[in-house]
Amino acid sequence: MSHDAMTPGPPDGRSASHDGARKQRGAPRKRHRGLKITLGVLLVLLLAGGGTVYWLYSRLDGNITGVDIDKALGDDRPEKLPTSGQNLLVLGSDSRAGAENKELGGGGNVSGARSDTAMVIHIPEGRTKAVAVSIPRDTLVTRPECTKADGSTLSSANRVMFNSVYALAGPACVVKTVESMSGVRIDHYMEINFAGFKELVDAIGGVTVDVPQDIHDKSSGLNLTAGPHKLDGTESLAYVRTRHGIGDGSDLGRIGLQQQFILALLSEVKSQDLLGNPANSYKIANSITKSLTTDSGLASLTSLAEFGRSMNGVDPSTMETIMLPVAYDKQDPNRVVAAEPQAGELWKAIRKDVTIPESAKKSPATGG
Repeated sequence: MSHDAMTPGPPDGRSASHDGARKQRGAPRKRHRGLKITLGVLLVLLLAGGGTVYWLYSRLDGNITGVDIDKALGDDRPEKLPTSGQNLLVLGSDSRAGAENKELGGGGNVSGARSDTAMVIHIPEGRTKAVAVSIPRDTLVTRPECTKADGSTLSSANRVMFNSVYALAGPACVVKTVESMSGVRIDHYMEINFAGFKELVDAIGGVTVDVPQDIHDKSSGLNLTAGPHKLDGTESLAYVRTRHGIGDGSDLGRIGLQQQFILALLSEVKSQDLLGNPANSYKIANSITKSLTTDSGLASLTSLAEFGRSMNGVDPSTMETIMLPVAYDKQDPNRVVAAEPQAGELWKAIRKDVTIPESAKKSPATGG
């Protein structure tokens, strides 16, 4: 979620650096942490007993918004992994719907929403490590034909900006686009919005990051010196959204900050004694679930808890973060395209649930 990455932009995605992403009661946050949190809270509620348990459980469970991805996409999809591995698509959205989202998004009369941050999280068989592949929002892709929420058909199109897909056709079309470009079956979907991201960071008491260089971003007002800083929710949102304050000012430069922040956030959540502080656990779970949109398979507290239980072996320190290898587009240097053969090798390794070769991690376009 970068600064401009979540700033308004035309639905056709013309301004890659100045567009936004989208909302819906968000998800793409860092999924493992959310799932572990939810599991911890569920255990607390079960231990509490009585009518209060049911009331609290119902409230948290009712917070979650579900999207039936399987129904929307049908059977014409890539095969599931041949192992017990899982692939999740996580989106950070920039919807300005609601007063808090509008304020955090910079205000203005902005309608709709766009997918700001997009990551394919691959959890190999064994569930002891994970790989996060960031897809730059400025990537030009071929959008497949999709069915929009109102039932109308959005025709396929070539050379459209990746982050425009959500604005035009919603989450199911984003999943279909990712599956089409990668050949990777997406098992689950999660999304989180501006307000949810801020509330989560504030609920856990902030996140400490090691800022790699001085950042002075006039657009977001973020001013940080190089070195460790503990960031609150508002500062964290500005940090993962900044693009003018680091690198070449493009979408690529901020992806490293986003990945760094995700790992720091995961580590912070894992280090907290959630079961030892039921009140704070509930506060955290409430902030997550009310800003969370998932596929229908995860759209309940029990489903999230079960999935979270399967993720207990994943340690943030072992998570690998990769940017999809891209090259600057020859027609428009402000856009990027998947770099081959690197991108193909990366997706192939994920499809087969095998180790990603080092050659598949090198991106010709680095963002400075």
